[in-house]
Amino acid sequence: MSQKVPMTLIGKKMLDLELKKLMSVDRPEVIHAIEVARGHGDLSENADYSAAKERQGFVEGRIQEINGKLINAEVINPSQIQSETVVFGATITLEEADSGNEVTYQIVGVDEADIKQNKVGITSPMARALIGKQEGDEIIVNAPKGKIAYTISKLDYL
Repeated sequence: MSQKVPMTLIGKKMLDLELKKLMSVDRPEVIHAIEVARGHGDLSENADYSAAKERQGFVEGRIQEINGKLINAEVINPSQIQSETVVFGATITLEEADSGNEVTYQIVGVDEADIKQNKVGITSPMARALIGKQEGDEIIVNAPKGKIAYTISKLDYL
């Protein structure tokens, strides 16, 4: 049995949109590029044909990957979660112990993770340190630049 893939409603929508683009835009473009390259003659020395076939492999692989994730998706609406502890979908405001600076993160699915948007994947060191904690708890995150201590100052499910 396949393992469920947790994702937010937004994450599912992003995958749906990517799948639609791959199937309706990218796949037909690749098929056309292969047809054009075939018209250039000898396929064994045809760089355009090789590039188009490679691109086709990528597109088809990504379609299969997204379909697999959507089939195994466990779509979670964070606004419907009522928990006093940090779980998937939580939006957490942290205060760094040393500097007092505040930062807010949301725990999302692996495909949704984007640190520039303050979204951390469920498997990240930050998310693993936060899961199960409550407001007021202190955590230590093993970051690339060393251990960083935080205090959870706010917990929301938006």
